[in-house]
Amino acid sequence: MFELIRNHRRWMQFILLILIVPSFFLVGIQGYDSFINREPELATVAGQPITRGEFDNAHRNQLENFRQRLGSRYDPALVDTPAMREQLLNQLIDQRLLAQVAQDNRFSVSDSTLRNTIASIPQVQDNGRFSPERYRQVLASQGMTPTMYEAGLRSDLAIGRVLQPVAESATAPAAVTASLESALTQERTVQLRRFAAADYRTQVSVSPEDIKTWYDANQQQLTVPEQVTAQYLVLDEAAASQDIQVKDEDITGYYEQNKNRFGQPERRRASHIMIQVAAGASDADRQAARAKAESLAQQAAANPAGFADLAKANSQDAGSAQKGGDLGWMASGMLTGDLNKTIFSLNKDQVSGVVESPSGFHVIQVTDIQPASAKPLAEVRDEIVAEIRKQIAATRFAEMATKLTEIVYDQRDSLQPAADALGLKIRSVSGITRQGLLPADKTVGANPASASSDAALLDNPRVRESLFSNDTLREKLNSGVIELSSDTLLVVRAAEVQPQHVSPLDKVTDSIRDRLTNERAAEAARKAGEEALKTWSADAASLPEGFGASITVTREQPQQLTAPVLQAAMRLPSQPVPAYAGAVDGNDYVVVRLDKVEPGKVEAADSELFSRQLSAAWGDAESAAIMKMLREQYQVKILPEAANAIKGSDDPESAAG
Repeated sequence: MFELIRNHRRWMQFILLILIVPSFFLVGIQGYDSFINREPELATVAGQPITRGEFDNAHRNQLENFRQRLGSRYDPALVDTPAMREQLLNQLIDQRLLAQVAQDNRFSVSDSTLRNTIASIPQVQDNGRFSPERYRQVLASQGMTPTMYEAGLRSDLAIGRVLQPVAESATAPAAVTASLESALTQERTVQLRRFAAADYRTQVSVSPEDIKTWYDANQQQLTVPEQVTAQYLVLDEAAASQDIQVKDEDITGYYEQNKNRFGQPERRRASHIMIQVAAGASDADRQAARAKAESLAQQAAANPAGFADLAKANSQDAGSAQKGGDLGWMASGMLTGDLNKTIFSLNKDQVSGVVESPSGFHVIQVTDIQPASAKPLAEVRDEIVAEIRKQIAATRFAEMATKLTEIVYDQRDSLQPAADALGLKIRSVSGITRQGLLPADKTVGANPASASSDAALLDNPRVRESLFSNDTLREKLNSGVIELSSDTLLVVRAAEVQPQHVSPLDKVTDSIRDRLTNERAAEAARKAGEEALKTWSADAASLPEGFGASITVTREQPQQLTAPVLQAAMRLPSQPVPAYAGAVDGNDYVVVRLDKVEPGKVEAADSELFSRQLSAAWGDAESAAIMKMLREQYQVKILPEAANAIKGSDDPESAAG
């Protein structure tokens, strides 16, 4: 047999080829096609897919943006929801759709428009003007070249032209604007009569059977979520400042080195005569100005008491000439160069020679001197001690933070080693859930976290995220060091986990009784209010007792009326008046008496602003309508796999279930 194969090798190759190729077409191509197209498709726009990979990349970028913007307040449970993911998918669909429309209609942007757009970006301007150097620096910091950025911006501007004309040209009809403006500003004078549920509490009763019946029927409302009793360490400025002793010699040395901070430096009051020299003046003009200044300096030196009169008559500094050249009080460094040097070298009433500056030539007289002064050490001692303690604490905090990080990772099954090494106290609280801190009446265990002085720290989303991670919650290991701020670190571990459960009847009896009492009192108040409303509506002319003072309200100025009460007042017809309406307001029932209806007063500027705002909203509505039409025209389809992405699941079958 083997001899046959060896002697007829070419024939055998041909036979094998006949057998293999059909099987490749039947099986291999399908397998190859599935291999290169394994990425699930969430939607299609004009037949082109939006894949799970594209969605996941956009999702990661979105969460990172939230993390950077919110900092320590970032909570994935609040920003990574099915509603947010569905909104993101629709944004990706709309972006792809607008890009396709722009491409099909050959929308483009001219070079001049692109240049003007870039030049208007504040980040690439220097003193209000476009700076090519800053432009390149900004792009380089983001890892982009001008060519890359301009290509992307040109594309974005072209896509923007799909809906931009719609939004910019939309105008709300004048009749609609006038009608809405009238409704918003119309003034209504009303009186209120409140039927308070609290007044009916004594008229209702709740039996033990009522409580048990409600308890049995509302188990879901009484379910307490999984909660954790946590141990934790806090390293902050207070912990780093413990037992810091400040020596007397350190206080004295700090005082001597920082005397200027604890007093006032020397100040001087000066006047000047300025002979101005224009920028670019000729040598002849400069020599003439100097000669005039030297002449004035000689006159001032001969008669220092007449300096002010001389300045009024000759100084070309419009700001100070009328004040006799007075420049006011100044500390060293407020002026620069020779001017500062001259002022702080003259004696009181002494007149200088000619001093040159970029503005021209000056003659200066010091009119008063206020010596430097410093507060005595005894007066600022406590302030110095606090500053030294803070500096020492900052250094100690950095050292303790490094040590804390090392220990909690090296010995992850307990916080005690870290507490002993750093002199920190292990704290313990109960009632922490994935969503927040439970109130005391729902907390299992002592020291409810919600009542703790550290409640704000423990309710931080990053703390809860770490506490409910698998290592911390299930393995009972220390979390990593959580940096809540630059001077507050926290480490947490789960000491005990209480599973989700229904609160026992004896623990919620009082709250159920209060709830039922409130509900029945509210129902009694509503019935009494509705009976009164029926009676008063039948005889609207008379004014019943118990109504409050008249108030004038509008939809824009509700005068502290709640939304249900305001709506009741505004829904009544303008005629006839008086008229009555009722509204449930929390547990209370409120009867509204309408006495008068008047048109509102609208300023022309307010009317114009309202018209622009309404037109902008009109444009948004028209843009949304066009997007809906374009989705139909370009056959946008959201595929079944999108349900997994929206739900946050990687299992395609989970969506089907």
